[in-house]
Amino acid sequence: MKTILVTGASGFIGREVTSALLQKGNNVIGTDSKASPLIGQPNFNFLQADITDKSKISPILESGKLDAVIHLACSVDNDLDSVVTDVEMKQCANVDKYLYKTAVDAGIKDIIMLSTTQIYAPQKSREPIRETNDEKPFSNYAKMKSDSERELAKSLKKGNSKGVVMRVAPVYSKDYNQNLHDRIYDYKDGVGFLYGDGNYGFSFCCIYNLVDFVNGVLTQDGSYQYQGIYNVCDTNITLAKSIVEFERDFHKLGAVISRNYTSDAIKAALANSGKRPKTDYRYIDLSTLTNNINYSNTKAQRISTFRWNLDNTK
Repeated sequence: MKTILVTGASGFIGREVTSALLQKGNNVIGTDSKASPLIGQPNFNFLQADITDKSKISPILESGKLDAVIHLACSVDNDLDSVVTDVEMKQCANVDKYLYKTAVDAGIKDIIMLSTTQIYAPQKSREPIRETNDEKPFSNYAKMKSDSERELAKSLKKGNSKGVVMRVAPVYSKDYNQNLHDRIYDYKDGVGFLYGDGNYGFSFCCIYNLVDFVNGVLTQDGSYQYQGIYNVCDTNITLAKSIVEFERDFHKLGAVISRNYTSDAIKAALANSGKRPKTDYRYIDLSTLTNNINYSNTKAQRISTFRWNLDNTK
């Protein structure tokens, strides 16, 4: 049994991670600015506080009781809006500076942070993107997470803690479909759409693959030097037509039209000079929608099985 601090514990990812850790028999201390639906469960203690409040968070880190920290706060799909502002970037940078340093100084064994696959440079080939690929964070969110990775690496040099960076693809579950929906729905026209037969796809991460990976890290026996950067995503891309089927089955998608990709791509390329691609995490560049961008989770499969996908998540 371990004692683990989970930041951002009330968000979508935080709830699932916390619940899984409790089911494994761990003691969990959760913190978030919003109340947790898990309050009252055995072995769960919750502090409702903003992650920027160093005076409330640091004593938990310094208590000498923690085996691990799972830093999920300052993340979209967890507790940030999709539009990430310069102010939020600065606040999150300040959080990283005190949180990682305090955790390392306290001798906490494992520090696991949530990052994003948006960090990588645009794909230049059909090869899956691996952890060694070039980085070129363009959006505010990607830049924020890239800086957070560097801050963790800097802090780890001064102690014996092990750091794990999870570069997570957009997440989903049966009930949480926002990231899936964004790829096949035009909010302006209020209609779903596909190009051709929908045989193009995207890299996502089923929430249960993420949860399994976290549990895999926490149960390492020392035979594998697991610290480092990992792509955490489904093993295969999810086809657009499969998302449409999923949405029809579980989320009342409505009408789906066939659209001309060439026309949309040209319009998107001409309109891509504004601020939205930089600030909005959910911005979809239609000119790259059918590129089948894929991330390799081969390295992460040394830690967990990645057995979940859109089909068996149903």
